[in-house]
Amino acid sequence: MTFLGFADSEELKAKKIGRWYFGGVASAMAACCTHPLDLLKVHLQTQQKKEFGLLQMGVKVVKADGIVGLYNGITASVMRQLTYSMTRFAIYETAKKKLAEHSGGANLPFHQKVMLASLGGFCGGIVGTPADMVNVRMQNDMKLPAELRRNYRHVFHGWRCVVAEEGVKGLFSGVTMASSRAILVTVGQIAFYDQFKQTLLSTSFFNDNIVTHFTASFLAGGVATAMTQPADVMKTRLMNAAPGQYSSILSCAIDIGKVGPFGFFKGFVPAFVRLGPHTILTFIFFEQLRKNMGVLPAYTV
Repeated sequence: MTFLGFADSEELKAKKIGRWYFGGVASAMAACCTHPLDLLKVHLQTQQKKEFGLLQMGVKVVKADGIVGLYNGITASVMRQLTYSMTRFAIYETAKKKLAEHSGGANLPFHQKVMLASLGGFCGGIVGTPADMVNVRMQNDMKLPAELRRNYRHVFHGWRCVVAEEGVKGLFSGVTMASSRAILVTVGQIAFYDQFKQTLLSTSFFNDNIVTHFTASFLAGGVATAMTQPADVMKTRLMNAAPGQYSSILSCAIDIGKVGPFGFFKGFVPAFVRLGPHTILTFIFFEQLRKNMGVLPAYTV
C-alpha cells in the first residue's frame, strides 16, 4: 500500500525543469571533486616528452607540494565553471525551454539540441577563457623553476597580474581554441546527455532516477572526451605559452605534431578519468537541483 499523493509527487518532480543557473552551480560542485584529476591532466599535456604517467605525476605533485598541491588553481577552476558552464547551460536550457513551450512540450530533435549546445558552448568558451587561462597557469606553476613561477594567489590576483603584464588582451590568450573546444565538449556533454537520457527513458527499463542520470552522463562523458582531446591539448599549450611563443594556432599544432600524431592525445586517459566523473557528477547534481528546486513548465499548468 502506498501513501496517497506519493506517486503524483514523484511524477511532478520528473516533469520539473531546471532554472538557468543550475548547470553552472552543478558544474562548480563537480569541479571541487574532480580538480586534482584536471590538474594532473594539465601537467601531462604540457610535458613535451612523455616522462611521467598519471600515477607518477600524482606522486611527484604530492612530494613537491603536499596534498594541497593537487588543489592548485581551485579558485580559478570554480570561477571557470561559474562563467563558462553557467553561460553554456543558461543558453541551452533557456532556449530549450522556449522551443519546448512552442511545441507543447515535445522532445526536441537531436539536430536542434546540437545547434543549441554549439551556441551555448561558443559563448561559454569566450566568457570562461579568462578564468580558464589562469586556472591552467596556476596548475602548471609548480612545474616551473622558482624564478619563473607566476605565483598567482587566487583567480582575482591572477587576472590582475595578467592585465598588468600582458594587457586586457592577455586574459583571452587561447580564446579561439577555448571556444572551439567548448563547442565540442558542450555538444558531447549536454546534447548527447539529453539524447541518451531521452533514449533510455523511452525504454521500459529506465525511469527518471539516478541510475538513468548516471548511465546517460557516463556515455556523454565518453563522447565528449573523444571529441575534445586534440583541441584540449592545443588550448592548454596556448594558454600556458609565454607571450610570442606561438605566432598562431598552426604554429602550436606544428610544435605538438613534432612528437607524432599521438601528441594531440597526451593525457587522454586522465582527460577521460577527469571528464567522465565531472560529467557524471555535474548531471547528477543538476538533476537533483532540477527535481527538488526546479519549476514546472508552463505547458503542464
